[in-house]
Amino acid sequence: MTHRRTLLALTSLLALLGTSTAHAQTAAEKQLAADKFTLVAPFPAGGPIDTLARVLADGLGKRYNQIAVVDNAPGAAGNIGMERVKRAKPDGHTLLVIPAGNLTVNPTLMPKFPFDIQKDFVPVAMLAKTPNVLVTNPATGIKSVADLIARAKAKPDSLSYASPGVGSGLHLAGELFKSQADVDILHIAYKGTPPAINDVLGGTVPLMFSNLPTVLPHIRSGKLVALAVTDSARTPTAPEIPTLGELGVPGVVVPSWYGLLAPAGTPADVVAQLARDAAVILAEPAVRERLQGQGLSAWDIQTTAFDAHIRDETARWAKVIKARNITME
Repeated sequence: MTHRRTLLALTSLLALLGTSTAHAQTAAEKQLAADKFTLVAPFPAGGPIDTLARVLADGLGKRYNQIAVVDNAPGAAGNIGMERVKRAKPDGHTLLVIPAGNLTVNPTLMPKFPFDIQKDFVPVAMLAKTPNVLVTNPATGIKSVADLIARAKAKPDSLSYASPGVGSGLHLAGELFKSQADVDILHIAYKGTPPAINDVLGGTVPLMFSNLPTVLPHIRSGKLVALAVTDSARTPTAPEIPTLGELGVPGVVVPSWYGLLAPAGTPADVVAQLARDAAVILAEPAVRERLQGQGLSAWDIQTTAFDAHIRDETARWAKVIKARNITME
């Protein structure tokens, strides 16, 4: 009889544990586990957007035991991929991995920008950022930000800087620097980063702002001189490079950052769950190591704070674009 009672007690306990485990999965988790994931990357494979999309696809696939794919949909400066997500079913299974400029610069810069970021999408989480750096060709003889400002003021219009294109984050970093340092430096727009860097390396153009990972090998080899990073703190990747703020040019905090968005109408509990999932995935040591290999560092800012950041940055860049009279070519 005692043995039988023990068995009954164990059976009841196991049943309770099973019920508790089943209830541990939230309604949002059940919904996310019900279908495959598509991470839309609106730029070609190989860059930070593609890397982050693949990291999230791999992590979400494992967490929910589901198929998870990356859909590279380049074109129209990212608008094709954004349109795809805008029109997707708002159930948390189609997500957008996007750089800052598409959310905070293009709405002001593009005369016929086809989206209302606040109405067409729901911010899920900030994913990662990478510092930008002001570099110069060593042949210029400019060895510091003080040298640069002194020369620009002594000989107005004698200096120029390259960027990957009008309205790019690196172009706007240059315009913000000019405003804060009260100097006039000619902007020369290129069609992409590689030709811009090539002309700075070749001495055709003396200066540029660039993503640190892109130019770090040239800095290490002595082909470029790093003057300052455009972030609020020095980067662990190259701690010897000071910030512009340290050097007396405050307010030029322009890291490149990347975020995760869902279609408007996605349930709030699903958005919150996706934000938690992204934070867990990005905190994994192997993921952090992979991102660091590309000069990226995880930047966990979730839904509400991310939404506020997008609004603040949009207002900030609208002022710069209008004050500097920047228009699309």
